[in-house]
Amino acid sequence: MSSSNENTTSSSGSEQSDSRNDTLDFIEKLSDVPMGKLPPHIDFQRTRVDCKADAPIHTDTFQYSGAYASMGVDNSLLDSFSSNFRVEVIRLEKDEMEFDMIGIDPAIANAFRRILIAEVPTMAIERVLIANNTSVIQDEVLSHRLGLIPIKADPRLFEFTENNAANEKNTIVFGLKVRCEKQGKRKGPKREGQEQDGQTRITVKSKDLVWLPNGSNFALESEGSSSNSSSKPKTYTSFTCSQDSLPEFSSNPVGPTDGDITIARLGPGQEIELEALAVKGIGKTHAKWSPVAPAWYRMLPEVIILKDIEDELAEKLVATCPVKVFDIEDIGNGKKRATVARPRKCTLCRECIREGKGWEDSLSLRRVKDHFIFTIESTGVLPPEVLFTEAVKILQDKCERAITDLC
Repeated sequence: MSSSNENTTSSSGSEQSDSRNDTLDFIEKLSDVPMGKLPPHIDFQRTRVDCKADAPIHTDTFQYSGAYASMGVDNSLLDSFSSNFRVEVIRLEKDEMEFDMIGIDPAIANAFRRILIAEVPTMAIERVLIANNTSVIQDEVLSHRLGLIPIKADPRLFEFTENNAANEKNTIVFGLKVRCEKQGKRKGPKREGQEQDGQTRITVKSKDLVWLPNGSNFALESEGSSSNSSSKPKTYTSFTCSQDSLPEFSSNPVGPTDGDITIARLGPGQEIELEALAVKGIGKTHAKWSPVAPAWYRMLPEVIILKDIEDELAEKLVATCPVKVFDIEDIGNGKKRATVARPRKCTLCRECIREGKGWEDSLSLRRVKDHFIFTIESTGVLPPEVLFTEAVKILQDKCERAITDLC
């Protein structure tokens, strides 16, 4: 009895397998299901985001390598990345860079953005030694303002401090000593601002920070009371040599990226005297170490005119677009036609297709899923192209560590 049931089950299983094979053979022989190539509508869903008047559709990315295996298409990320990825620089300025990343997955593009914001190291003021502060700004607020001033110093020339003493290899020292004299008398060069009664109010700016290449001049409190006055008192840093004597600093002067950043306002008789110690860190620890103002990306816009838009409708379309994506061309016989002149400027506000169903049938607004317009705005600590190169190195190190851990 048992043997009979097993034979029946085996026979049933083989029949189902034969049925599936016959079905696959039938599907492969159909003329409208090409093997090794995706149908146009499925390929469109895979590569484009279609922006309708109410909401975008097809926003998901298909990362599973076997998503289209039944059609003979390999969806492996690594194969397509190695063969299709490229970077094209569109605009490069002193502190800003715009480039296209083509053939890349959104997750990897976002990884670059996060690394630029949080993991590329820079130098920033971490410790502030205040000898005198009679301004209206509290010591804590003054220290916070100093910490947010971007420091133009190549972090690749410095080491992380960790628990080591401050030395010429891991610390930059700045001095600040400004006093506003009473009754219109002022020390140093003339500064902005003068009251009607002759008393002066001055603005302390980042240009008043003076680089101290020999390290701190403030003696340690424990050393200040020492009876041995002949020996040189110990300071808050342990520099063995002057930083400006090192070849890497001779051609790279250290200081704030912008000298016009306001630190405080001093009234008559008020004074600030301090030393600020800058160390190496990353934005993940504190935002003051982030080397970018914004680092952001967007998918490449694609604007397609499905039906000719002519004459009054063409003029209406051009007037509707707030960023002037469309233009008008003369096609002869007094007729005009709308054309797509600047598709990269499209922000997908969708004003051009909100007028009614007819406009949505005439225009198609899309985003290319694997083409990103990436923009980096540096705070000035490093050029934007250097920041991107450093981000690539950090991502490479992460991948190597992951491979090592898996092996």
